[in-house]
Amino acid sequence: MEPSTANNFLSQELFGNSYARYLMTLGIIVVGSLLVWIIKKIALVRLQKWAERTENTIDDFVILIFKKIGVPLMYLTVAFFSMNNLNWGEKIKEFLDKAAILIATVYVIKAVTMLVNYIVVDILAKKEADETRLKSIKGLMVLIKVIIWVIGIIMLLDNMGYKVSTVVTGLGIGGIAVALAAQAVLGDLFSYISIIFDRPFQLGDVIVSGDVTGTVENIGIKTTRIRSVWGEEIILSNSQLTGSKIQNLKRMENRRVLFALGVTYDTPVEVLKGIPESIKEIIDGVKETKFDRAHFRSFGDFSLNFEVVYTVLNPDYTRYMDIQQEINFKIAEKFATQKIEFAYPTQTLQIKK
Repeated sequence: MEPSTANNFLSQELFGNSYARYLMTLGIIVVGSLLVWIIKKIALVRLQKWAERTENTIDDFVILIFKKIGVPLMYLTVAFFSMNNLNWGEKIKEFLDKAAILIATVYVIKAVTMLVNYIVVDILAKKEADETRLKSIKGLMVLIKVIIWVIGIIMLLDNMGYKVSTVVTGLGIGGIAVALAAQAVLGDLFSYISIIFDRPFQLGDVIVSGDVTGTVENIGIKTTRIRSVWGEEIILSNSQLTGSKIQNLKRMENRRVLFALGVTYDTPVEVLKGIPESIKEIIDGVKETKFDRAHFRSFGDFSLNFEVVYTVLNPDYTRYMDIQQEINFKIAEKFATQKIEFAYPTQTLQIKK
């Protein structure tokens, strides 16, 4: 084909654009896509080498973001600039601009959700040893993603020129109405989030809340289920738990024990003086205990009262009761040997003629 003929052919127009402009657009797409492909290959090789030298998960997240978000956005940029090389009508050009904004916004929202998911699930949640709590945190991500998408869509509509102020105002009024109607539910939901992240207790913990004592069996979005020491299941709202005093017995490192005993008034003084030391020897001879003190505390109505304090170096309740029982037996044996009598309520009646 002669140059003049070729120029005449390239200068011909189709839908308002010359063939030369179409060829240039095609060239931009081919060259741009090839450059993106080369960048992707080089960047992936470098990122993978970087990942091999580290032990954390940050590099894996960067590679994932690059594959899922970075590469598609680069291809989108090439397509957008190549399409802008052509002469379009106002309506088509407006449509292409809005389509580009729409696609870019979707990828940005996906990037934000991936980042939040990485922080919450891969960093915070993986510190949890409790699999059930881990699943609860992952389930919570569904609500977080919905909120991110709603905010992203509102921003998208605003960038496209739609007046969203009326919609936002309506949502605000509706949200207030819903919040007032579902105040208890929302309170339990936020209490659930507080329990998940603040961790006052977890599954399997024995807790005391008010007059309820039992083992935590399930932590739900609205309620927490506790198996009481008597065997029945007790269901408490999350807001009720977070708004009250909670004693977590499973996290006890040891138990402080205080008990009292009384002997009769006819016990000799010398024997009374030896009782604290005898009790100290008994407690020191029992494993997993630490003696604190033993004192002749007071003169009672019918007994001479002693107060004893010691620590059980094991939080298990059954072990604590075994130790207390062993100490009680040894005290009873010691007092029987020394002929010391335990006091019990008595009255002396004096009759005068």
